Amino acid sequence: MYKILESKQLCEKIYLVVIDAPHVAAHCQPGQFVIICVDEKGERVPLTICDFNREKGTVSIVFQVMGVSTQKLALYKTGGSINDFTGPLGNPSELIYEDIDKLKGKRILFVAGGVGAAPVYPQVKWLKEHGVLVDVIVGAKTKDLVILEDEMEAVAGNLYITTDDGSYGRKGMVTEVLRSLVENGHEYDLCVAIGPLIMMKFVCLVTKELDISTIVSMNPIMVDGTGMCGACRLEVGNDTKFACVDGPEFDGHKIDFDAVMKRQGMYKGLEAKAVEHYHHHHDHSNHVCTRPGGCICGGEK
Repeated sequence: MYKILESKQLCEKIYLVVIDAPHVAAHCQPGQFVIICVDEKGERVPLTICDFNREKGTVSIVFQVMGVSTQKLALYKTGGSINDFTGPLGNPSELIYEDIDKLKGKRILFVAGGVGAAPVYPQVKWLKEHGVLVDVIVGAKTKDLVILEDEMEAVAGNLYITTDDGSYGRKGMVTEVLRSLVENGHEYDLCVAIGPLIMMKFVCLVTKELDISTIVSMNPIMVDGTGMCGACRLEVGNDTKFACVDGPEFDGHKIDFDAVMKRQGMYKGLEAKAVEHYHHHHDHSNHVCTRPGGCICGGEK
């Protein structure tokens, strides 16, 4: 069992959980992910690492409530425990292997969409710790859905917030801010975009037009996390890759996003049925998880 040291809601349907996992924390690198099982009957859920502290032995994850497992996890409180926490998995960001002096000479832009701010943060933090300052665009639908702003502000060279409805920061999509920065004289050698598939697709269309090399994270299509299920199979140029074992980061200009999004949509029906079944058998209207290890079913009847 892995103890939850902190659990808090960042905004609607988005939560941050800090797990006591010293063995995982000892080996974490920016860009990697973990697999969690909320309880002994739970499915394996891949979640990108948001932060880690080797000295304290903690790993932080940020997740959005989508399916049954994340709905269960959102009910767990500080002091509870989850059944399994495995990692780190996947390949770290390639940036951590580059020569630091060469990195300092690169002009790098990170683009985070929604929950994508969580996996962007540890990379930007690592770069700041090594003397590399980068620009960051964080986009969300509304002001209430902007996450990790203070944390990102502390590590970014320049931070640009944008909301679809204009309720906070600049109004518009992240691609509009990206294009605006370039039009106003900013030059970039590399863009790292992490967020929903549709966002990454359009960022790549813009950066290809602007001749900016772009890395994307295909974490959104991972299911099993070991390469066994084949759900995260994708074509990267002429090569077949699996996001969980070959990635999760790839050259965004080589990915057929339309094919990837079609594959992702194959599971929506099954997920919806699982959520319906879960709510049909559990009443969460007045539920507070008080079981020491967290409730097995995710909600008392």
